Amino acid sequence: MFRNYNFRKYDFFIILIVIALVAIGIVAIGSATQINSNGSPLKWNKQRFGFIVTFIMMIGISFINYHFIGKFYWLIYVFNIILLVAVRFMGHKVSGAARWIDIAGFRIQPSELSKMMMVIFLAYIIDKNKHKINNFFFLMQLAILTLIPTFLIYKQPDLSTSLVIIVILVIIVYAAGINYKYVIGALLIAIPLLWLTAWYIQQPDQEFFEDHQVSRVKSFLYPESEGANVWQTENSIQALGSGQLHGKGLYGGTINKYNYLPQPQTDFIFSIIGEEFGFVGCSVTLFLLLLLILRCLWIAKDAVDLYGMLIIVGFVAIITFQTFVNVGVATGIIPNTGIPLPFISYGLSSLLTNMIGIGLVLNISVQRKTSYY
Repeated sequence: MFRNYNFRKYDFFIILIVIALVAIGIVAIGSATQINSNGSPLKWNKQRFGFIVTFIMMIGISFINYHFIGKFYWLIYVFNIILLVAVRFMGHKVSGAARWIDIAGFRIQPSELSKMMMVIFLAYIIDKNKHKINNFFFLMQLAILTLIPTFLIYKQPDLSTSLVIIVILVIIVYAAGINYKYVIGALLIAIPLLWLTAWYIQQPDQEFFEDHQVSRVKSFLYPESEGANVWQTENSIQALGSGQLHGKGLYGGTINKYNYLPQPQTDFIFSIIGEEFGFVGCSVTLFLLLLLILRCLWIAKDAVDLYGMLIIVGFVAIITFQTFVNVGVATGIIPNTGIPLPFISYGLSSLLTNMIGIGLVLNISVQRKTSYY
């Protein structure tokens, strides 16, 4: 099992980055949930316990050959669909969205787990059919297989996570070497489609998007006329700005303290970091995430096969997209949506997904062709 492993290439530096990011998250979650009157220290304790459990799982996965995992790619895909369908019938509703189910006493969010399951599935099936990467019918098959879980996630409703799944497909297919004529064609379709979507969502008789999704888009496009719906973004920006260079100190955030930020431990965790640790805290957080992304890509370029490279690229796509969206929401440059900041936001399913990704990256690292130490 370990004959192809070179443990001198085991990437402890990535582990240190992950520990640092999770530590920042645990501190910020502790502040957000213990100060906020609607919060609870229970979330802080859960995140700490969750980190210990998922860290052990990460180490375990790092010793399982990713080629062995890939052999079960269809089983992984079917299991993913079963979990997402189960949400439709057994899901627990929170704030109008049914995204969680109970399994063996644990409440999980299948849409979060779906991200890495789709990465493994797409990476393996493309590797097996790499000679078909520029075959139109093969690409359509990939699109259909991706749209099934995407649609199930969207109907929870969870538009933001469904977009993550689409991003995973796009980035993996691009990294696999798709012909530029398909890329140009996709852009020629996507750009006007995006414009039409922005127009359609504003129509009073539209039925595809949920009311809260329409409200968020309208408040982003027309903040002057949708003032009642932009208070979250305004308070988030105020929290970030009030932190100035070094912040107000741990538990010193007044925007958070007086409950001016909804879900501060998840959607607006970056604002908590900015208010309490200032520009320095935000910069350190983003630097660590950038360092993690670059380190993963460095390992990807030396992966022994296309499958390993695509797994890392897919995982990096998740981290990069979620970081951009979460920070973008906190700073007001994109509409408000619920996407966690990787390794930092509260959520055990999200943390588990990220740790699975890191475990796979570590396994690929001990089998890569060269070492940079």
